[in-house]
Amino acid sequence: MSIEAEVIEILKRARAAAGSIALARSDQKNAALTALAKRIRVSEREILDANRADLERALAKGANSAFVERLSLNPDRIVAIARSVEEVAALPDPVGAIIENFDRPNGLKIEKWRVPLGLIAIIYESRPNVTIDAAALCIKSGNAVVLRGGSEALSSNQRLSGLVSDSLAASGLASEAATFVGNPDREAIQVMKRHPELIDLIIPRGGHTLKAALQNSAVPLLPHFDGICHTYVDRAADLKMAEDICVNAKCSRPSVCNAMETMLVHSAVAESFLPAVASRMIKAGVEIRGDDRTRKIVPEARAASEADWDAEYLDLVLAVKVVDSLDEAITFIERHGSHLADAIVTGDHSAADRFQREVDSATVYVNASTRFTDGFEFGFGAETGISTNRLHARGPMGLRELTTYKYVISGNGQVRG
Repeated sequence: MSIEAEVIEILKRARAAAGSIALARSDQKNAALTALAKRIRVSEREILDANRADLERALAKGANSAFVERLSLNPDRIVAIARSVEEVAALPDPVGAIIENFDRPNGLKIEKWRVPLGLIAIIYESRPNVTIDAAALCIKSGNAVVLRGGSEALSSNQRLSGLVSDSLAASGLASEAATFVGNPDREAIQVMKRHPELIDLIIPRGGHTLKAALQNSAVPLLPHFDGICHTYVDRAADLKMAEDICVNAKCSRPSVCNAMETMLVHSAVAESFLPAVASRMIKAGVEIRGDDRTRKIVPEARAASEADWDAEYLDLVLAVKVVDSLDEAITFIERHGSHLADAIVTGDHSAADRFQREVDSATVYVNASTRFTDGFEFGFGAETGISTNRLHARGPMGLRELTTYKYVISGNGQVRG
């Protein structure tokens, strides 16, 4: 069977399941999710064995430490994955909620109902937890989902997706409502993007390679691509607070998209702030790449190139630039950022207000780490991705972001004149 025929057959089965999962009762969907969380917990050994096989292949190919970190599972991460499924099960079901209702002068009663999107394809790389997060959110929001993970996590993803299918079937729901594309050939992505009659939405999570692969997609995209996040330390910042925020934003988990990649520091506080924060960063293993003014204050810093201002390192590397004003910081962020998450540290309310209003990112922080840009941290239970799009949804995508709406109109014989 050709790759195209194989993928189309998968999509047709998932499409057929979309109608039934859209009409599933909340208790049915919650039962499937509860069963899935239990299966994840009792299958820890098998999941870790599958993940170990993925890690061995990645290391044999010379994968860097950041890549390996994203790919790795351990007992704590498996518990966290199971807990995220339980969190989703505990959330209110968005399907069927009445968003608004109103009456017209002619007696028509108009209601706006929240409904599933249909069949969603989620294409992602490296992180096997996405298999479960995405499946759980799609099931709860009444959507069928086709999961296409990267070849580097194939064993982990196949094991995890099998648990999803088993949990659906055991709860009386169609197992094809969550389907995994196991063929690692990238041609599978090309097939998926050519079939809007089968797929309603593609949510891609990845970097430049995935972005290029999905160019000219006939299926609508809601992308989660680059995460070039900034923290601006203002002249009115509490410098100890700024130090803690910046170290957390860079060092707590540098391989994820909400980690800080560039730190901007106002020239009025640079000489006071940079030595202390640089010392902590360097002790944590961070390589600092700075502009000329940064390097005069932090001699250990390497010279930053123009490419560094546009880099998503996903590693213990940090670009640092000294700026002379809030205006310069905002302009820099708008030019070089990816509009995923950006932060200001300041005690000046007017500066904070301007930053919130003028920085056009999906999540904008005042006096907090960009690392909070996450569905779990926002109370969504999990996320299918962090959208930097401007249409339909922005930021962490939870249950409501996986629905659309329809108008339901009730009358008593009205006709239009």
